[in-house]
Amino acid sequence: MIAKTSPSAARALALSAALTVIPGFATRACCQEPPKSWIDPDTGHRVIRLTDEPGSHSFYFNVNAYTPDGRKMAYTTADDGIGVIDLTDLKSKVLVPGPVRVVSVCRKTPRVFYVKPQENALYFANLDTGENGKLVDIPKDGGIATINADETLVAGTRVLANGTERRFVTGDAHGVQALDKGAMMAQRLAARLPMEMFTVDLKTGHVNVILSGTDWFNHLQFSPTDPTMLMYCHEGSGWRVDRIWIIRTDGTENTMIPDEPTKNRILEGELAGHEWWSPDGRTIYVDLRFIRGLVGFIASYNLDTRKHTWYHYDQNEVSVHFNLSPDGRLFCGDGGRGTGGAWIFIFHPTLLPDDQTLGTDLIQVGSFKSEKLCSMAKHNYRLEPNVSFTPDQKYIIFRSDMLGKTYPFAVEVAKSAQQ
Repeated sequence: MIAKTSPSAARALALSAALTVIPGFATRACCQEPPKSWIDPDTGHRVIRLTDEPGSHSFYFNVNAYTPDGRKMAYTTADDGIGVIDLTDLKSKVLVPGPVRVVSVCRKTPRVFYVKPQENALYFANLDTGENGKLVDIPKDGGIATINADETLVAGTRVLANGTERRFVTGDAHGVQALDKGAMMAQRLAARLPMEMFTVDLKTGHVNVILSGTDWFNHLQFSPTDPTMLMYCHEGSGWRVDRIWIIRTDGTENTMIPDEPTKNRILEGELAGHEWWSPDGRTIYVDLRFIRGLVGFIASYNLDTRKHTWYHYDQNEVSVHFNLSPDGRLFCGDGGRGTGGAWIFIFHPTLLPDDQTLGTDLIQVGSFKSEKLCSMAKHNYRLEPNVSFTPDQKYIIFRSDMLGKTYPFAVEVAKSAQQ
């Protein structure tokens, strides 16, 4: 006689069975090793744990982690150093011992830039050769955030208040958010601390202050193609700030982007945030939410055409972060706990027909058709998953504590043949 099992037990058995059919990735109960790979029983997509280091992390969603040839990916090791994953065979190794602060992988050469806090200096490490060396010193109390497209400048900010900003910590170095993040964000914004935004010339070490003020400058991102264009935000709770701005590296053209959805608010709680560049560096994307998140769009503004497009997503598809594929045809999202949408999503965008009867300067609108790739039911969303596509678009990379400890994961975009 066969005993009946509960739905939760049946799900666990299905997952266990799925793991055993993948050669080389079966777990051993005696050692209780976390699974290296499995086929999600709800979606049919294969999920892969990319490192054997509990406490390792993939990068923030808008920080480039991939070499220009698309073959390698950098990640943060358990000791806050830097590791490298070969995307051709998914093998990982340590590149730089920690603790260091990662800036980004470069767009032109296979180098990752990082800061040694104890030296207040910027370093590089080559992901292909392992070569490692110092680049320049950085301003006291300054933080480097981004590298320009031709690797001649880095940009960062500093607070001119004797370290006061350290009282306002919204999360740890890996993006695990504080329980009272909202209150601390509001407190930091209200403090109106004097700040500077600066660039550092990587050849001469010259520091050039390009912006000063008491707004909270954050999320600096150089265009991936234009070495003189820098995007940044006025940080704070999204409904309290006019968020997204661009500025040239000589300090000119400091402009709130024309498509900033919150420029002319019409609803209480309207906000935009988590902005990022398109791969060609000509379009800015932003997560636009109305009425404190009840209605959401991924909104974009093209710098060349000055056209803006909004793609609507459903409430059960709300994600901590969204991202765009290298070819610009697909989006992904990392879901969220409070909406019932605890999944890694892929989105297929569709524009609504527009015969331009009402004019050519209106917002073009569309919607997302979603597909679930990986369950995040066991993920603690205080840790931001931070999704990104690999350059070949074969995988979506994210980080998760679904196995108890945090690891970087890859989920295959195509469904597995083994189901």
